[in-house]
Amino acid sequence: METLVFNHSTGNAAAILQNGGLVSVPTETVYGLAGNGLDEKAVEKIYAVKGRPAVKPLSLMVSSTEEIGRYACEIPDAAETLAKKYWPGPLTMVFRARPEIPEIVRAGGSTIGLRCPDHPLTLQLLREAGIPFAAPSANLSGGKSPKTAEDVLAVFQGQIDAVVDGGPCTIGTESTILDLSAVPYHVLRIGALSAEEIEDTLVHAMTIIGITGSTGSGKSSALEALRDRGALVIDCDAVYHELLTTSEEMMRQLLSRFPDAFSSGAFDRKALGRIVFADAKALQDLNHLSHRFVKQEVWRRLRQHAMSGGKTAAIDAIELISSGLDAFCDVTVAVLAPEEVRINRIMKRDGISEEYARARVKAQKTDDYFRKNCTFTVENNGTEEEFLHNFIQTIWKE
Repeated sequence: METLVFNHSTGNAAAILQNGGLVSVPTETVYGLAGNGLDEKAVEKIYAVKGRPAVKPLSLMVSSTEEIGRYACEIPDAAETLAKKYWPGPLTMVFRARPEIPEIVRAGGSTIGLRCPDHPLTLQLLREAGIPFAAPSANLSGGKSPKTAEDVLAVFQGQIDAVVDGGPCTIGTESTILDLSAVPYHVLRIGALSAEEIEDTLVHAMTIIGITGSTGSGKSSALEALRDRGALVIDCDAVYHELLTTSEEMMRQLLSRFPDAFSSGAFDRKALGRIVFADAKALQDLNHLSHRFVKQEVWRRLRQHAMSGGKTAAIDAIELISSGLDAFCDVTVAVLAPEEVRINRIMKRDGISEEYARARVKAQKTDDYFRKNCTFTVENNGTEEEFLHNFIQTIWKE
């Protein structure tokens, strides 16, 4: 067999593929060995030529996001988000397969990987052929991935029908494979895209609501209402207290800056409170130190929620604005209440003295600060039913 080479054109590669032949095609990652992904005999040739184990499924190349529904089902919203960001590009997404996908492509499984390659010649060829391509890398199984047409010919000259020479691959690393067929989503293979890039993209697609206001203002009821509507609720005060027991690095930095809070050899949270509530500079230093660690943990939880199919989250933080957490949010809402009401609430809730409660309230931002810096404010100065009604109306009127 003579292996044809089409230099910077698709030649008659579409006809070859439609008739069951094999053509090596360029992508931005590596060269692929393409055959008709709906033709069992063509797929058998791919396995045979590569020496690929039959237990390893193949992915399909498609020309656009619109083709996902032709070959996959149970498609989560995350697929559209990721395709909009990374297609054409080095991301393969795995879905539940439609039954018409040949069993040999699926290697007997129930899922199918789909990818839209970022190379103009291969996208053109996909449109000309009108079929999806089963196209693993054009190498012998376990061999070095080819980055040029010459790499392909060095291995498969005379064994495949043609090579579309589209020049050297611009990335040279395989696509990242992300399984979206079940939650939580997970990365099956790290390639040109990192897991963090994918997770961050999904987080940015979520609706994130920032809730703030002085302690004792009644934010808990508002957060519970959001939780009832499926939102992940992140209490930054609780995150901070968890980090006091889980983050060795944060505790080292606290010990260095506030040694008097460790006077007995163990950390004394109330001692730290007495220090910072009596000294504005000390409070500023504590906030600067703790905010960095809290933000890292909040983002980790948002990523985890996004990879579990989550679409909405709420971040509860008194220091939402000054910490920079508001940058994570699509909208920020301050819950406000009269000072005496707040003092009585936190005395009862936290079992602290009136003096300590007043010190905590005085150390926090004023209502005017919240009104100035938040998208909305909601007054909690009536019944709980009235407050929740106003809160939900404010949030969802957007």
